Amino acid sequence: MPNMEIHLFGQVGYLTTDHWGLGSRRAGLFPMLGEGIFTQDGPPWKHSRELLRRQFVRINFRDLSTFDRHVDDLVTSLSSSEGVVDLQPAFFRFTLATTTALIFGDSLSSLGNDDHEAFANSFDHASMVSAIRLRLADLEWVYKPKAFRRACDIVKEYASHFVDEALRDQACNESQAKTRSQTLIRDLYQGLENPELVRDQLVHVLIAGRDTTACLMDIGKVVQNGADANLNSFLLVRHPPVLDRLKKEMASTLAVGERLSRAHLLRLPYLRCILNETLRLYPQLPVNVRFALKTTLLPVGGGPDGQSPVLIRRGAGVGYSVYHMHRQKSLYGDDADEFRPERWEGSELDHIGWGFMPFHGGPRTCLGSEQPVLPCLATRVG
Repeated sequence: MPNMEIHLFGQVGYLTTDHWGLGSRRAGLFPMLGEGIFTQDGPPWKHSRELLRRQFVRINFRDLSTFDRHVDDLVTSLSSSEGVVDLQPAFFRFTLATTTALIFGDSLSSLGNDDHEAFANSFDHASMVSAIRLRLADLEWVYKPKAFRRACDIVKEYASHFVDEALRDQACNESQAKTRSQTLIRDLYQGLENPELVRDQLVHVLIAGRDTTACLMDIGKVVQNGADANLNSFLLVRHPPVLDRLKKEMASTLAVGERLSRAHLLRLPYLRCILNETLRLYPQLPVNVRFALKTTLLPVGGGPDGQSPVLIRRGAGVGYSVYHMHRQKSLYGDDADEFRPERWEGSELDHIGWGFMPFHGGPRTCLGSEQPVLPCLATRVG
């Protein structure tokens, strides 16, 4: 069955099939990630996704105090800097720390600082080379340098440490797991029955949570005046009225020194508008591609007027750009290229639907769509 366009009650919808897969993306990412949702199609992908979905439900209810120490470390690091500071390295360190804390919890203390530093450096290098390999598509085999292979080994050894620790504790103590991270690992092991597959799933969660959050937080530089750190994003410092309104909202919601909770987040609607607008202009995955597993049709896009079906042969790749869609004036008005968080207030975008896909859509919608937002909220308020 081809992909179809459906007209119902004056609305237009699209029905797609399982005729699409990752193609060369699997081979490009596999040395670092192994088996998991970013490298699998079909039944294996569905199994992995369901296992992780249950874990993300649990993580979504974690106390925001998880972020406290890491926010303090970030602010302290920036406060000791002078002049113009590149935020991106600091944000990547922060999000890697928060993501590992969410996944591994108290177990992090079982490794020394040198181990964490080696992991962070290897994670960065393996991620960078994996991105290059993705762009090489079917020629990914051309670029697999020794340093990359070693970095992948270190990342896997790091994750394996926590898996082995949890399983050893399970063998000695059949009662309740010592930590939340051990509960997560035990649940994954129950569904996979293979320590290496559990390790791979953890690495998938790490790369998803760390990279998307850091990119959302970044978008620019920060200027330090002495010890007075202004943690403002690229967009906020260029739009003073937006920043002023945000400060007022925070001041009216949180008392000085008050601990941030999820209840507070519900009372910060303008901050959510700012994050939505940032994700609209700078989506975390600006372009993506899928490959046809069978010869199929796209319902529109062909012919002189672009309204006829398009034949897609088996093995052909179809790319799409969320970045450009989010800036379409037909969806967001004449000011689509401008940063205007107020567009998310009221009913202006009530029916935007598939016109806003910061975490993509359909069966492969990002499981942790709330995870990149929570550290950002905690950092802005903190």
